[in-house]
Amino acid sequence: MKLNKLSLKDKKLFENYLALGRHDLAVFSFANIYIWKPLYEINWVLLEGNLCVFFKDRMGCFMYLPALAKQRRPRVLKEAFSIMDGINENKDLSRIENIEENELEYYHALGYLCQQKFPDYLCLRNELRYLKGNKFKSQRASCNYFIKHYTFHVDTLKPKDSGECLDLFDCWKKTRQEKYSQDDYRGMLEDSQKVIRRAFQDYRALGFKGIAVRVNKKIKAFSFGYPVNRDIFCILYEVADLSLKGLAQFIFREFADKLSGYRFINIMDDSGLKNLEKTKFSYKPLRLIPSYIATRDA
Repeated sequence: MKLNKLSLKDKKLFENYLALGRHDLAVFSFANIYIWKPLYEINWVLLEGNLCVFFKDRMGCFMYLPALAKQRRPRVLKEAFSIMDGINENKDLSRIENIEENELEYYHALGYLCQQKFPDYLCLRNELRYLKGNKFKSQRASCNYFIKHYTFHVDTLKPKDSGECLDLFDCWKKTRQEKYSQDDYRGMLEDSQKVIRRAFQDYRALGFKGIAVRVNKKIKAFSFGYPVNRDIFCILYEVADLSLKGLAQFIFREFADKLSGYRFINIMDDSGLKNLEKTKFSYKPLRLIPSYIATRDA
């Protein structure tokens, strides 16, 4: 079975398959898939009209998404596992990630085991743009502090800003690594730096949208993301100079305000990290969007 190496020219094909169903998880986007190229070898194949996407690194190979199709075919899953088994020395690594809750019954009926992974956080955009009420008192105060104490300018994020943004990320990463010692978190920061660099390389082609906040004419915060569907926008990354009090809260509110046309904002998962969990829950998500991994019964 010949696999196709992912490239930008595959964007239209992927978008056609992604549009076959309603998806709320942030991973269901060509942009989200493509930017992982610095960390994974990404390949795809059509099996009986089902689009299957495989991620491979030094650990092994797995399906990043469930097969996308108008009509699901159980034998496609067997063939997909056969492809993964042909790559993985340890066949226990063969799996299908990011299965949505409404698909669980289908996988259970076929005898697959489904284990929950970290959910996405879904927030109401209007709550984030206004930060009204006691539940957002802390964030609102932080925003007001920044507005009062700094001279700033908010601008649309552009690919030409990549150099400044990557320099800012490098400083931000070092600050976070000094504060948090967990290997998983530190590794995630290193990975994110590579992913952000790739995102800027193909920023326009991938349909990203973002803003930057300048203080003294220098970018001190940036944030960008992409539409998941017509109702949901995913904020993929937000980076701010932590020495400027209130800036992180300000850019989050400002970006939410500018995302007119979207009812919800997906702020992604917390990767099981307590510091991220605390931050994401502080914005009072409307709900958590479950996600599952399917494996075979031993």
